[in-house]
Amino acid sequence: MNEEQKVVIRDTEGTEIEVYFVEQTQLNGKMYYLFADEEDEAYVFSSASDPEDTDIVLDLIEDDAELEAVAKVFEELLEDVDIERE
Repeated sequence: MNEEQKVVIRDTEGTEIEVYFVEQTQLNGKMYYLFADEEDEAYVFSSASDPEDTDIVLDLIEDDAELEAVAKVFEELLEDVDIERE
């Protein structure tokens, strides 16, 4: 993956994880971001922040129906990607 797309995500406890930006989309007025780590583990977050902001507050999607809908959109956008839900 391209180093330019590498970002650091910090959780509320200050733990950092390095991931790669894969894709973003908007659904029902909300922005969603897909990231993946070195092991191709996918992370899907939502955000109400302005996408032009340099610091974006990401929220982990906890609602199963919302996650399912967003994962389907990302799978369609990235034709060769299959997002497994755990």
